[in-house]
Amino acid sequence: EPRLVVYLESIAGPFLNVKPYLELDGYFQLNPRRYDWALYAGITADLGIVVRGWDDDWGELPSWNLLDYKTDPPLASGKYPPGWQSPEEVVNSIGMKFRRIQPGSFMMGSEKGWDDETPVHKVTLTRGFYMGVYEVTQEEWEKVMGSNPSEFKGPKNPVETVSWHDAQEFARRLSQKENVTYRLPTEAEWEYACRAGTTTEFYWGDDPDCREMGDYAWYYYNSGETTHPVGQKKPNARGLYDMSGNVWEWCQDWYADKYSSASQTDPTGPAGGSGRVDRGGGWRSYAFGCRSAWRGWNSPSDRGDGLGFRLVRAIP
Repeated sequence: EPRLVVYLESIAGPFLNVKPYLELDGYFQLNPRRYDWALYAGITADLGIVVRGWDDDWGELPSWNLLDYKTDPPLASGKYPPGWQSPEEVVNSIGMKFRRIQPGSFMMGSEKGWDDETPVHKVTLTRGFYMGVYEVTQEEWEKVMGSNPSEFKGPKNPVETVSWHDAQEFARRLSQKENVTYRLPTEAEWEYACRAGTTTEFYWGDDPDCREMGDYAWYYYNSGETTHPVGQKKPNARGLYDMSGNVWEWCQDWYADKYSSASQTDPTGPAGGSGRVDRGGGWRSYAFGCRSAWRGWNSPSDRGDGLGFRLVRAIP
């Protein structure tokens, strides 16, 4: 099996030339684990390199600059090393967590909602992606943007009163800061991640009497007319929190008032329109508006105290 030779520069120290001798969870461990720290690297499909440092006390150490690498023997272009895959969860430099969503197919929409949720149709997503575990919080927004526009202040509360354009600018700056692509999810990606394999009205079941609603979502009857810190309710089966309620979440797509009945592969919505999609319902929504298939839209310049977002992080 090929060995990976990575040339790194520590911001705080000298050059390193290290060779891996074992693999852990999709990463090559570059040094035998010593004391309480370790350094890992993985090869992406296009032969890019992901490098992560880890300290048991301090967590991830993003202090390594990748200078060069090679494999011995060389890998065929576009091939993963045996058994390599992206990690299940990643945490970025400002503490945002992302869960890996595998490619797959699902039935998008509902026949039990509004007309714009129909017809139910098959969607196939051919590329995996990382989905934000939580809605973007106010403290994360401030670290990137330097201000906080939210009506309901709280560092762990979702940022709100942000337009679609504002969310795009946040993603642009974060991408530039980390040299990794961040973006809003497409509407199909959002529903696929939300459903987490379910076909019911909510990701915890049909819940016709809303007896479980309060366990999973902040909505009209339990929110107290405000947002709440992210992650306090139960997650879906993919480990994503607040996919129902708390704040509506901007998506990338332009809004269309009806789906196509044809099967779709990696859909990105119509080419134009007057409104951008938002999903999931929010703190002032009734239960019906927090269903997995529920669709909303706003002008991309709209801002409101119920409008927020979560991000997708590209898998290299």
